[in-house]
This record gives sequence, C-alpha cells and structure tokens, in this order.
Amino acid sequence: MTEPDVREAVRSRYAELAVISTEESVSCCDEGQTCFGTGGYDAEDLAGLADSVTNQSLGCGNPTAVAGLSEGEVVLDLGSGGGIDVLLSARRVGASGKVYGLDMTDEMLDLARRNAAESGIGNIEFLKGHIEQIPLPAESVDVVISNCVINLSSDKAKVLAEVARVLRPGGRFAVSDVIADDDMDAATRHDMKQWTGCIAGALIAGEFEELLEAAGLESVEILPTHRVNSHAGSAIIRAHKPS
Repeated sequence: MTEPDVREAVRSRYAELAVISTEESVSCCDEGQTCFGTGGYDAEDLAGLADSVTNQSLGCGNPTAVAGLSEGEVVLDLGSGGGIDVLLSARRVGASGKVYGLDMTDEMLDLARRNAAESGIGNIEFLKGHIEQIPLPAESVDVVISNCVINLSSDKAKVLAEVARVLRPGGRFAVSDVIADDDMDAATRHDMKQWTGCIAGALIAGEFEELLEAAGLESVEILPTHRVNSHAGSAIIRAHKPS
C-alpha cells in the first residue's frame, strides 16, 4: 500500500464519518472490533460538550488526562477530528494558553470549527495539513497530543521527526494510540479497512520506542490500557524533548 493510497483511504473514510456524525454516533471500527469513542473520558470531561463533539469521538483514550497540561501552555493536537481533545485542552490551558488542531480532512475541520464556535472558547485554531508536515514553526509548542491517529500514517518516522521539530526544549509528547501485537498477521497488515480502522498500521511497542528515540525524544513510556482488537491494544505513549 503506497503512501498516497493510504492517505486517500484515510481521508475518504474520515470525511464520511464527519458527515454522518452530525446526526448519529459513529465509530472508526469495522464490524466485530471493539469500538473506540468516549469511554476514556469521565463525566466532568464531557460536561457541556455538544452531541456533535461526543458523537464524533473516534479515539482510543484520553490524552488530555495524561498530558499534564498547565495554564498558559501551547498545545498541538495531531489529527484533531471533531475537536473534542482540542476543546478539553483549551479548558486546561486557559485563556493565556493556545491550542492548535491539525487535520487534513475538510469535513472534519468544518465540524471542529462549528463545535469550537458553539463552545465559546476563543484560544483555539484549527489548521489544515498533514501530520507528516506540520504547518507550524520549529520550537513553537509545549505539548503534542494525539488520539488514535499516528497509526493511520504510512510514515511514522516523519511524523515523529516533525513532533520533535515543533516541540520546544523540554516539551512533552503524550498520546493515546494503538499498539500492535508482535504476531499481527500479514493479512491484517495489508487490509485497507483494517488500516482505516486504526489496526493494520499500528506499530509494535519496540518500533514506537525506537522511532521516538531516533527523532530525539527521550524517557519513552508505553503503558497499555485496554484491548481494541484481537491483534492490538490501546496504550498511552509519552516522551519529552531534552531541555
């Protein structure tokens, strides 16, 4: 599967989900998979969020709960979708902080911008672009978060190199993502539906750690949380850029 093929399949699938989610809850999972969604968020997180935000929650965790966000920080959410983690991050960093949401899908960006406008939170900006080429200057953010998105890229090394580039010295990487079992079979790996369903493109834990370290990040932590498929589980992945 070539990078353009993967990117277009992912874009098409999530554009479809963005449209559907305006009327009903959606999932990126195929039939028979454990569905992702708002299970990682507690009632306090979800309080005050519109149905259009929670209906479109496609993540496999809650990175905002483990990123240790503080007042005044600048945060970047890779693959921000309908904007749930951008909105939650904006609450945590306050008016003196800033949160960027990056997505490549016009339909998701339209949905996220409507959700942000309805929330009344002003310290948010949504950007169109690819996570392999982040449209922000070097050393411009304090924290990079993401919720079940890095697995969708066909070039994770480039994604993590970009993460390291935009992080300020001492900056943090805190994501929820899918980690593949060591014995994931070739048929699953080459199934495009399993790729857009967040399974086939997942790294095994050792690969993720190696790519983070190669990008210049350190103190890598990979903490499994729950199973999402017979071949994979969700995990919290954290690291930081040396200060």
